[in-house]
Amino acid sequence: MVSVGCWMESEIRKRIKVHAVAAVLLAVILGSVCYNLGLIPESPVLQTSFLKTFTSYVELKSFLTSNSKGQTTALPFYVGPRNQLTVLSPSGSTIYYGIPKSGDLVPFNGAIPQSVEDALPRFADNEEYSATNVQVAGVDEADIVKTDGKCMYVVSRNTVFIVNASQSDAGILSRIVCDEFDPSGIFVNGNRLVVLGSNYSMSSIMPYQIVEVRTYARLYDVSDKRKPVLLKGFTMTGGYFSSRMISKYVYFIISQPAYVFYDTVIVPKVYSNHDAREIPASEIHYSNVSDNCFSFTTFVAMNVQDSSEEPTQMTVIIGATSNMYVSLNNIYVTFREKFEETTIYRVHMQDNNLTCVAQGKVPGNELNQYSMDEHGEFFRIATTSWAEGFQHNSLYVLNMNLSIVGKLENIGVGENFHAARFMGDRCYLVTFKNTDPLFVIDLTDPTFPKILGELKMPGYSDYLHPYDGNHLIGVGKETVEAEGGNFAWYQGIKISIFDVTNVSNPVQTSSVTIGDRGSDSPVLSDPKAFLFDKEKDLLVIPVTVAKVDPSQYSSPSAYGTPVWQGAYVYNITLTYGLAPRGRITHGEDAGLPPSNLYVNRSLYIGNVLYTVSEGKIKLNSLVDLALLKEVTLD
Repeated sequence: MVSVGCWMESEIRKRIKVHAVAAVLLAVILGSVCYNLGLIPESPVLQTSFLKTFTSYVELKSFLTSNSKGQTTALPFYVGPRNQLTVLSPSGSTIYYGIPKSGDLVPFNGAIPQSVEDALPRFADNEEYSATNVQVAGVDEADIVKTDGKCMYVVSRNTVFIVNASQSDAGILSRIVCDEFDPSGIFVNGNRLVVLGSNYSMSSIMPYQIVEVRTYARLYDVSDKRKPVLLKGFTMTGGYFSSRMISKYVYFIISQPAYVFYDTVIVPKVYSNHDAREIPASEIHYSNVSDNCFSFTTFVAMNVQDSSEEPTQMTVIIGATSNMYVSLNNIYVTFREKFEETTIYRVHMQDNNLTCVAQGKVPGNELNQYSMDEHGEFFRIATTSWAEGFQHNSLYVLNMNLSIVGKLENIGVGENFHAARFMGDRCYLVTFKNTDPLFVIDLTDPTFPKILGELKMPGYSDYLHPYDGNHLIGVGKETVEAEGGNFAWYQGIKISIFDVTNVSNPVQTSSVTIGDRGSDSPVLSDPKAFLFDKEKDLLVIPVTVAKVDPSQYSSPSAYGTPVWQGAYVYNITLTYGLAPRGRITHGEDAGLPPSNLYVNRSLYIGNVLYTVSEGKIKLNSLVDLALLKEVTLD
């Protein structure tokens, strides 16, 4: 059995909202009976080049019992049944979809009341607008705010708001209320909207913890923004991990702990529009490895333009998923088999075809998705590990079989790994102890990575973003070195511009610091909050500004008090560096706003800058930041 502590530790490391799961306790009994009677329907199996599939439920159970190092017969999780699913409320009135015992999702075919806003968007078809800040061009990432240049789609609490973004007619067109689950992210693809998320609840019946989780994917037709219509619903036991959209397909991953409870394996269960079934053992892939924390990791491909095409699933037993990188053709999923080693799986996707084609291992553990990259026929990954009491940072190059073909180890020994960014044949790494070394690494020869140069300076970057081929933007923290140089004091948010034209001598050409110790920004952990447009000389980041009492400033343990929250707006050019243009708050100009008015995203459409919080959207002129309009999200 997977221990609660083991699973929770792995989830914390992912820094995203990923939950544990198990099937309904009743399903344990019914599932065992159904398997024994051969009553579980099967769907076509997606073959892999190196993984096996189980021949029977008995073989699956034997594998988990023999290979799960922490397997016992206690019950750590229990999922209770649901009687209703609330998925749509375009005008404030909730519409329920019943879920009968079969698990069918009953589509709604009734009339949908008209929204309080009658006006449709009046943006010109060629209006420029910003997109979600993603890692790979052509690979969209789910976020809580999207725009198609005419409307905005905003996740706030349990509701997806569709908002007319027109300056003259800005207002709420419709609402999709998700009473049954918490939306984690959305995609917009033409006239299609995808909502992804999980439900989660936890209580205690001694001596067990009871956890309830399912992952939901909902596809809507939003041709009429005032009347979104549900086209398809997909539900599966397990925690939502991550997702991407390429062309007309959304790919997402669901993770569920794998264990044996009283001689019965609790396998994932899928709920689709008119189907509810448990994943048969013959459709579960595995390799002969042992692990402390096995999970059923399911890869799903959903066609968002053709709702008649059923989603494709592929379930693999691996360890607890850690991070995911996606190129135009491959999904790379990592998990930490042990503290000092990372296992990588490569899943090739072509439309709805999913094939697990390679497995490999590297020493150390990756930091986040930006620690990974695919370039040509090679996969690159930066990791960190501990040896002899010191932290060691390394970079590995693997071929498409995920075998190591090149490596550069012991980078910045004794320093923390803070950021990585791959740009073609270069990699930029940031480590930190007392100063921030920015390493420039050459990957022209994949078999022989080498350091070209490094820049040491106060502070560090937690996120690196390309300005152009020879310049980077860094967002992190400023620091002040203590007397004697033994440690550094963390200061406010630091934004820097780095010139790496001379690879042997990178330089910082401009920097600004916002606030004192205790200042924070979502960008440090979620780059989707970062808005940059080179052509518009525009940089916008949300920040919480903290101030330290002057009498306590010399104390390294004194953190500041938050005094302001909102978005800082900069002109950014290579000639003039970072020039403040102003700041926007959703509260009063002085003081801290309520938490629901903390700005967490920004975007532009034409010459209008939009800032978004949980409770409000503000429209400001990009010319002078003058307030144009506000939309309350209620």
